[in-house]
Amino acid sequence: MTMSVSLLATATVLCAVGGILMLTRPLSRILLGAVIASNGINLLVLSSTGSAGAAPLLYGVPLRRITDPLPQAIALTAIVITLATTAFLLAMAYRSYQLTGTDEVHDDLEDRRIYLRAEVMGQRAELREEYRAESGRTGEERARYRREHRRLRARLRADRALQARGRDASGDLWHDVLGADPEDYVNDKDDDRGAAR
Repeated sequence: MTMSVSLLATATVLCAVGGILMLTRPLSRILLGAVIASNGINLLVLSSTGSAGAAPLLYGVPLRRITDPLPQAIALTAIVITLATTAFLLAMAYRSYQLTGTDEVHDDLEDRRIYLRAEVMGQRAELREEYRAESGRTGEERARYRREHRRLRARLRADRALQARGRDASGDLWHDVLGADPEDYVNDKDDDRGAAR
Protein backbone atom coordinates (compact mmCIF):
# COMPACT_ATOMS: atom_id res chain seq x y z
CA MET A 1 0.00 0.00 0.00
CA THR A 2 1.35 3.42 -0.97
CA MET A 3 0.24 6.75 0.44
CA SER A 4 0.70 10.11 -1.26
CA VAL A 5 2.92 12.43 0.79
CA SER A 6 1.08 15.51 -0.44
CA LEU A 7 -2.29 14.08 0.69
CA LEU A 8 -0.79 13.15 4.05
CA ALA A 9 0.67 16.65 4.49
CA THR A 10 -2.63 18.28 3.49
CA ALA A 11 -4.59 16.09 5.92
CA THR A 12 -2.12 16.90 8.71
CA VAL A 13 -2.37 20.65 8.08
CA LEU A 14 -6.18 20.50 7.96
CA CYS A 15 -6.34 18.55 11.24
CA ALA A 16 -3.91 20.95 12.92
CA VAL A 17 -5.77 24.07 11.77
CA GLY A 18 -9.11 22.54 12.78
CA GLY A 19 -7.77 21.60 16.21
CA ILE A 20 -6.42 25.10 16.81
CA LEU A 21 -9.72 26.67 15.77
CA MET A 22 -11.69 24.35 18.07
CA LEU A 23 -9.65 25.57 21.06
CA THR A 24 -10.89 29.17 20.69
CA ARG A 25 -13.92 30.68 22.42
CA PRO A 26 -16.24 31.91 19.61
CA LEU A 27 -18.67 29.24 18.43
CA SER A 28 -18.28 30.30 14.79
CA ARG A 29 -14.56 29.46 14.94
CA ILE A 30 -15.30 26.20 16.76
CA LEU A 31 -17.73 25.35 13.95
CA LEU A 32 -15.13 26.11 11.27
CA GLY A 33 -12.55 24.10 13.19
CA ALA A 34 -14.85 21.08 13.41
CA VAL A 35 -15.58 21.18 9.69
CA ILE A 36 -11.91 21.64 8.72
CA ALA A 37 -10.70 18.90 11.09
CA SER A 38 -13.40 16.54 9.81
CA ASN A 39 -12.31 17.15 6.21
CA GLY A 40 -8.71 16.50 7.22
CA ILE A 41 -9.60 13.23 8.93
CA ASN A 42 -11.70 12.13 5.94
CA LEU A 43 -8.78 12.90 3.63
CA LEU A 44 -6.45 10.93 5.90
CA VAL A 45 -8.79 7.93 5.93
CA LEU A 46 -9.26 7.99 2.16
CA SER A 47 -5.58 8.48 1.43
CA SER A 48 -4.68 5.54 3.67
CA THR A 49 -6.30 3.15 1.19
CA GLY A 50 -3.51 3.75 -1.29
CA SER A 51 -3.84 4.18 -5.02
CA ALA A 52 -7.15 3.76 -6.77
CA GLY A 53 -8.04 0.29 -7.95
CA ALA A 54 -10.83 -1.48 -9.73
CA ALA A 55 -14.42 -1.40 -8.53
CA PRO A 56 -15.22 -4.13 -5.98
CA LEU A 57 -17.42 -6.21 -8.24
CA LEU A 58 -18.30 -9.78 -7.37
CA TYR A 59 -17.01 -11.51 -10.52
CA GLY A 60 -14.36 -10.84 -13.11
CA VAL A 61 -11.93 -8.68 -11.06
CA PRO A 62 -8.84 -10.07 -9.30
CA LEU A 63 -8.86 -9.43 -5.56
CA ARG A 64 -5.48 -7.70 -5.52
CA ARG A 65 -6.78 -4.97 -7.89
CA ILE A 66 -9.91 -4.12 -5.88
CA THR A 67 -10.14 -0.90 -3.85
CA ASP A 68 -11.12 -1.45 -0.23
CA PRO A 69 -14.66 -0.06 0.20
CA LEU A 70 -14.49 0.19 4.02
CA PRO A 71 -12.61 3.55 4.21
CA GLN A 72 -15.05 5.01 1.70
CA ALA A 73 -17.98 3.89 3.83
CA ILE A 74 -16.33 5.33 6.95
CA ALA A 75 -15.72 8.66 5.17
CA LEU A 76 -19.32 8.78 3.98
CA THR A 77 -20.56 8.15 7.52
CA ALA A 78 -18.21 10.84 8.85
CA ILE A 79 -19.59 13.35 6.32
CA VAL A 80 -23.13 12.73 7.59
CA ILE A 81 -22.02 13.10 11.22
CA THR A 82 -20.16 16.32 10.35
CA LEU A 83 -23.31 17.69 8.72
CA ALA A 84 -25.34 17.01 11.87
CA THR A 85 -22.63 18.53 14.10
CA THR A 86 -22.46 21.60 11.87
CA ALA A 87 -26.22 22.10 12.07
CA PHE A 88 -26.13 21.75 15.86
CA LEU A 89 -23.25 24.22 16.28
CA LEU A 90 -24.89 26.69 13.90
CA ALA A 91 -28.08 26.57 15.97
CA MET A 92 -26.09 27.09 19.19
CA ALA A 93 -24.13 30.01 17.72
CA TYR A 94 -27.31 31.65 16.39
CA ARG A 95 -29.13 31.31 19.69
CA SER A 96 -26.14 32.57 21.64
CA TYR A 97 -25.88 35.59 19.35
CA GLN A 98 -29.62 36.21 19.74
CA LEU A 99 -29.45 36.21 23.54
CA THR A 100 -26.08 37.80 24.30
CA GLY A 101 -25.06 39.62 21.11
CA THR A 102 -21.96 37.44 20.76
CA ASP A 103 -21.25 33.81 20.03
CA GLU A 104 -18.39 33.58 22.53
CA VAL A 105 -18.46 30.72 25.00
CA HIS A 106 -18.16 32.04 28.55
CA ASP A 107 -16.70 30.30 31.57
CA ASP A 108 -19.01 28.16 33.62
CA LEU A 109 -19.80 29.75 36.99
CA GLU A 110 -19.36 26.47 38.85
CA ASP A 111 -15.94 25.84 37.29
CA ARG A 112 -14.94 29.39 38.15
CA ARG A 113 -16.10 28.93 41.75
CA ILE A 114 -14.11 25.70 42.17
CA TYR A 115 -10.97 27.28 40.71
CA LEU A 116 -11.33 30.43 42.83
CA ARG A 117 -11.95 28.40 45.99
CA ALA A 118 -8.83 26.29 45.39
CA GLU A 119 -6.78 29.43 44.71
CA VAL A 120 -8.04 31.21 47.85
CA MET A 121 -7.51 28.10 49.99
CA GLY A 122 -3.96 27.82 48.69
CA GLN A 123 -3.26 31.47 49.49
CA ARG A 124 -4.85 31.05 52.91
CA ALA A 125 -2.66 28.00 53.64
CA GLU A 126 0.46 29.91 52.58
CA LEU A 127 -0.53 32.84 54.80
CA ARG A 128 -1.18 30.52 57.75
CA GLU A 129 2.18 28.75 57.30
CA GLU A 130 3.98 32.08 57.07
CA TYR A 131 2.22 33.34 60.19
CA ARG A 132 2.98 30.17 62.17
CA ALA A 133 6.65 30.12 61.06
CA GLU A 134 7.35 33.42 62.78
CA SER A 135 7.97 32.94 66.51
CA GLY A 136 7.82 36.51 67.81
CA ARG A 137 4.82 38.24 66.30
CA THR A 138 4.17 41.91 66.79
CA GLY A 139 0.79 43.57 66.79
CA GLU A 140 1.40 44.90 63.27
CA GLU A 141 2.09 41.38 61.94
CA ARG A 142 -1.11 40.08 63.56
CA ALA A 143 -3.08 42.95 62.05
CA ARG A 144 -1.58 42.25 58.60
CA TYR A 145 -2.50 38.56 58.94
CA ARG A 146 -6.10 39.46 59.86
CA ARG A 147 -6.36 41.95 56.98
CA GLU A 148 -5.15 39.36 54.47
CA HIS A 149 -7.47 36.73 55.94
CA ARG A 150 -10.45 39.13 55.67
CA ARG A 151 -9.49 40.04 52.11
CA LEU A 152 -9.48 36.38 51.06
CA ARG A 153 -12.81 35.76 52.80
CA ALA A 154 -14.32 38.84 51.11
CA ARG A 155 -13.12 37.58 47.74
CA LEU A 156 -14.96 34.29 48.24
CA ARG A 157 -18.10 36.08 49.44
CA ALA A 158 -18.06 38.41 46.42
CA ASP A 159 -17.88 35.42 44.12
CA ARG A 160 -20.75 33.71 45.95
CA ALA A 161 -22.82 36.88 45.56
CA LEU A 162 -22.05 36.98 41.85
CA GLN A 163 -23.20 33.37 41.49
CA ALA A 164 -26.37 34.08 43.44
CA ARG A 165 -27.20 36.94 41.07
CA GLY A 166 -26.53 34.61 38.14
CA ARG A 167 -28.94 32.01 39.56
CA ASP A 168 -31.77 34.48 40.10
CA ALA A 169 -34.52 33.56 37.73
CA SER A 170 -37.98 34.87 37.10
CA GLY A 171 -39.56 31.41 37.16
CA ASP A 172 -40.58 31.48 33.49
CA LEU A 173 -39.05 28.36 31.94
CA TRP A 174 -39.06 29.77 28.41
CA HIS A 175 -37.22 32.99 29.31
CA ASP A 176 -34.84 31.53 31.91
CA VAL A 177 -33.73 28.35 30.17
CA LEU A 178 -34.54 28.67 26.49
CA GLY A 179 -34.37 32.46 26.22
CA ALA A 180 -36.86 34.97 24.93
CA ASP A 181 -37.64 35.51 21.29
CA PRO A 182 -36.52 38.76 19.63
CA GLU A 183 -40.17 39.86 19.39
CA ASP A 184 -40.35 39.72 23.19
CA TYR A 185 -37.36 42.06 23.43
CA VAL A 186 -39.09 44.60 21.22
CA ASN A 187 -42.32 44.42 23.22
CA ASP A 188 -40.57 44.52 26.60
CA LYS A 189 -40.18 48.14 27.73
CA ASP A 190 -37.77 47.29 30.57
CA ASP A 191 -35.32 45.41 28.37
CA ASP A 192 -32.92 47.54 26.34
CA ARG A 193 -31.85 44.70 24.02
CA GLY A 194 -34.90 45.24 21.80
CA ALA A 195 -34.05 48.88 21.19
CA ALA A 196 -30.68 48.03 19.66
CA ARG A 197 -32.18 45.73 17.01
